[in-house]
Amino acid sequence: MRLRSSITALTSLLVVAAPIVATAAPKAATATTAPTATVTRTATATMTPIETVTRTATATMAPTEIVTRTATITPIATITPTATVTATTTVTPTKTVTATATVTATAAQTSTVAATATVAPKMAAAARTSTVTATSAITPPLSTFFATAAEESYSTYQMHGDGDLWPSCWSSDGNLYGANGDGAAFNPFQGYGLRPDMAVSRISGRPPNLTGTTLATNVGTDYSGPNYNRKPTGMACVGNAIYLAFQNLNDSGANAFNDAPAASVAKSTDRGRTWTWDTHTPMFDHNVFTTIFFLDYGRNYAHAIDNYVYAYAFDNNWRAQQKMYLGRVPRTSIQNRSTWQFYTGADSSGRPTWSSDIAAKVPVLEDDRLLYPRTFGNFCCTNNPVLGQGGVTYDAPLKRYIFTSWSFATHEIYEAPQPWGPWKLFLSKDFGPLGTTGPAPLVFNRGQYGTSIPSKFISGDGKTLYVQSNVCCFGDSYTFSLRKLYVQPYTPTRPTNGEDGANNLAMTGDGTRAISKSTHYGTLCGLDCYNTLNDGITKTQSEDDFDQEIKPVDWWGYTWRRAYNMNKVVYTTGTMFPDGGWYSDSLRVQVRRNFKWVDVSGLSVTPAYPYSGGAGANVPYTFTFDKTWGDGVRIIGTPGGDSHFTSISELAVYNTRR
Repeated sequence: MRLRSSITALTSLLVVAAPIVATAAPKAATATTAPTATVTRTATATMTPIETVTRTATATMAPTEIVTRTATITPIATITPTATVTATTTVTPTKTVTATATVTATAAQTSTVAATATVAPKMAAAARTSTVTATSAITPPLSTFFATAAEESYSTYQMHGDGDLWPSCWSSDGNLYGANGDGAAFNPFQGYGLRPDMAVSRISGRPPNLTGTTLATNVGTDYSGPNYNRKPTGMACVGNAIYLAFQNLNDSGANAFNDAPAASVAKSTDRGRTWTWDTHTPMFDHNVFTTIFFLDYGRNYAHAIDNYVYAYAFDNNWRAQQKMYLGRVPRTSIQNRSTWQFYTGADSSGRPTWSSDIAAKVPVLEDDRLLYPRTFGNFCCTNNPVLGQGGVTYDAPLKRYIFTSWSFATHEIYEAPQPWGPWKLFLSKDFGPLGTTGPAPLVFNRGQYGTSIPSKFISGDGKTLYVQSNVCCFGDSYTFSLRKLYVQPYTPTRPTNGEDGANNLAMTGDGTRAISKSTHYGTLCGLDCYNTLNDGITKTQSEDDFDQEIKPVDWWGYTWRRAYNMNKVVYTTGTMFPDGGWYSDSLRVQVRRNFKWVDVSGLSVTPAYPYSGGAGANVPYTFTFDKTWGDGVRIIGTPGGDSHFTSISELAVYNTRR
């Protein structure tokens, strides 16, 4: 049977943020009392990569077969936009699923699927019917600004601390200031029941050596009454002051973590030790503009384009949103609600328009995609929206604004040339969904929530950034946790490589980034973006995209930052499982040209691919085709088995003499 483990469901927060217990590498930390404040603790931690490509999991795959897998987490550099989805899924005690759906499968391909599939008993729910109809969905265009983008598949550096969310800003004193929710931050952990609901800390240094000092734990007001607590949502360092946006979020009952009725902004003029705010009346209420995150314009707002501070926000709640709004306020009156203005669109010349009437605001970004529309088994979050509390950061070397968002299964990353857009999607990294209880949760999902990019850690060329995100509610990623994001701006190129049967472009190509729909164990873009698809190991490793989605297509491939000639791909299969691991139909090769995927011509495969588990484990299949070119290549088809997934060991790419 497949490697699957169970984890314990905690609270209803876990509908999109399930806890994952992970064993972290030993971390040394010392805690000393700050000389001037008895409530202050200092924790010094040298962050070490706790999960590398050598982390393995051993699973019994069949009664006589033991398979060892490398376990990490994956990116998805190919975007799956949404079209109209109409799906009806019925799971009965006889374990039969009947579904019909029309889904936009890739940027260049639409697939209509009508299928009847038998679900393995270990995966089936007792009985479930789900009908979803979405029409006139608005989705942002796909970006053409970056040739490649890849995000490490798990947090590769973590501080020794406790808490989540961690919005931050870079102050004039050179330090980063961050705020966490539900955690002791860098103070000694006293137990789950004694965690403060919000804390503010100073973070000094740069990865991988950071020092954290907790400064304050009594900031903000609960305006909303019982069953609500305070959560940090955004920070801004402006004019030698620090501003903290916080919200009230319900934390218990049937609607826990799904109602944010009020928000306000606190200010500190002594580097985060003491704070002032209106303790009686919130700046924003009635669930309007109540998840606020400030635009990060670098050290002390140095890269600001004018004298305003910009702030993005959601209505209603901090997660599962489809519309993001934008406000601005003079930097001298951030806590004065009457001076705020809100984005209302653009005039005939494309210039943004603003109004002090919050009811006149319009979205600066709308993304109506609903991920995982057709699923099976013990699945937490079918039809999940893609906008959640994250951050917008100005990448000054590239002159680009980057918005990091998240869904229950993915990180969604957008770019824009101006604070008001137009926003375009350039990376949707699919970690696979989170299981909670039952026989088959996906315990390797290491993406999750609270996504932001501290401007302090952006590289000098703007091409390497660090994403902060957390996995609830303990373990190695329930602290200030970082992973690298690599981006490469697009420049048109012409292929110049000649015929060379020994030159594997997967290994030698310029800026090779592996891509897939999702990955189960995340061995694509591990530490420093190491990929198992092009490491030359074909006999002892396997990756797959088991993710509990009834998906019409999946793919494995590469993108590069320049174009190449090619005419051969060698696909080495991974492990075959009783419920999947093979392609069932339409397996073919596509190349990427001008950001569109197109089928190659003259395709043949040796040996003939059987479209069943008879494809075998770790078997090479050679695809040859008419000479073509592109800055990306992939194999794509319909995944097979009752669980609708494929597996892979290696993918090689050549331009050979024929």
